[in-house]
Amino acid sequence: MIYQSRLQKLYKEKIVPNLMEKFGYSSIMKVPKLKKIVIHQGIGSSILDKKIIDYSINEITDITGQKAILCYSKHDESGFKLRKGMPIGVKVTLRRIRMYEFLERLIVISLPRVRDFNGVKESSFDGHGNYNMGIIEQVIYPEINIDKIKKNMGMNITFVTSTKKNEEAKILLSLFGLPFKKNKNG
Repeated sequence: MIYQSRLQKLYKEKIVPNLMEKFGYSSIMKVPKLKKIVIHQGIGSSILDKKIIDYSINEITDITGQKAILCYSKHDESGFKLRKGMPIGVKVTLRRIRMYEFLERLIVISLPRVRDFNGVKESSFDGHGNYNMGIIEQVIYPEINIDKIKKNMGMNITFVTSTKKNEEAKILLSLFGLPFKKNKNG
C-alpha cells in the first residue's frame, strides 16, 4: 500500500467531489490541484556575515525536511554592495507527499503559534491562481530551536495551483484548511 498523508486523502475523497459539484467540472482532470509549495528566504545580510547562509540553509532544511538550495544574484548592484554570483537567498520547492506534509504542519501546528493570529490575507493572490504569504519569524516552527537562532528571519511561502482563477484557488486552499481572514462585513 502506498503511503498518503491526511491532506492527500482529504483531497481525493472530499475536495475533488466538492469542487466538481461547485464548479460543474466534466472531468476529474479539470479539478484544480496544488502543484507545489515554494519556501524562500532572502538573506541579504549574508554579505556581512557568511555564517548566516549556513544557518539559513539548515533552518529551511529542518522546517521542510528537504535540502535547501542557494539562490545567487544575477547582476551587480552597487547600492546593495552586491556582485553577480553572490548568494542572496535560500529556497526549497516541495512537491507530492512532502508538500502535503508541510502544508498540514503549517496549518495545524505553525500558524496557530503566531501571536494575535486572525487568519491569512485574502488579497495575496497573484491573478493566476497562486497564493503568496509571508512569515515574519521562523520561531513558529517547532523544528527550530529558539536557543540556536542567530537572527530572526522571515520567509515567503508560495502555493502554486493548477488553476488560473483566484477564486478557485482560494476555495481549494480553504478546503485544505488554510485559515483566511473573515470579512468585517459578514
